[in-house]
Amino acid sequence: MLSSDALFSDAVLTPVFAIALALVHLFAGRLGFGGRFPRSRWLSIAGGVSVAYVFVHLLPEVGEAAATLAEHGNPTVFAEHHGYLIALLGFVTFYGLEHLARRSNTDSDGIVKLAGTDVFWIHVGSFAAYNAIVGYLLWDRELGSVLLFTVAMALHFLVTDDSLRDHHGKPYHRRGRWVLSASVLAGFAGGYVLEDTELLIAVFVPFLAGGIILNVIKEELPSDRESRFWAFAGGAAGYAALLLFV
Repeated sequence: MLSSDALFSDAVLTPVFAIALALVHLFAGRLGFGGRFPRSRWLSIAGGVSVAYVFVHLLPEVGEAAATLAEHGNPTVFAEHHGYLIALLGFVTFYGLEHLARRSNTDSDGIVKLAGTDVFWIHVGSFAAYNAIVGYLLWDRELGSVLLFTVAMALHFLVTDDSLRDHHGKPYHRRGRWVLSASVLAGFAGGYVLEDTELLIAVFVPFLAGGIILNVIKEELPSDRESRFWAFAGGAAGYAALLLFV
């Protein structure tokens, strides 16, 4: 049980963290990290930090999520795998969105063109739901330090912001980034109203884990991105060590 001092600290700091996360998308474009070839080492470090958080903190929660889902549903032979199936769903969902966005950006002759309005809103709307989950999980005390979670997610937002700017350009800058910023606050408000809803957390944690892994790896692996392996590895190793010893 949290002490009164801890509860007061959470009540004061957690909204600050939510606002900080919401501001990332609004100002990420001014940092000068995006759109570089070779890829900015800072984005590779950010990707490494995000993946480290998933493997050290989120994936261990997936097993607990499966147990919670089994308690709230009909036990089946696959009950112990439910959390992992949701993580797989998150991975596949964002792979599908990336595939859709890339196909819409290239015509049959391989010439890049602007994405249609429908694709833009599907893409941005999906990431808005993703960001809302992050905002909601600021209230999940089982994830440990809210500060470490916020730092990892803020750096991850830099990665997703760069990808969305690359896909959608001006429409994203004019409208999309505002939607994503607002969605963090909407998810945070939902977490305040529905705090400690075990079933929602059991769904959100593995889905977010799968989504983060895909969204980072798709930016780091393609050869045309000219990513910085050692920056990525250093970010992952450094943050993993921090998570283990703090």
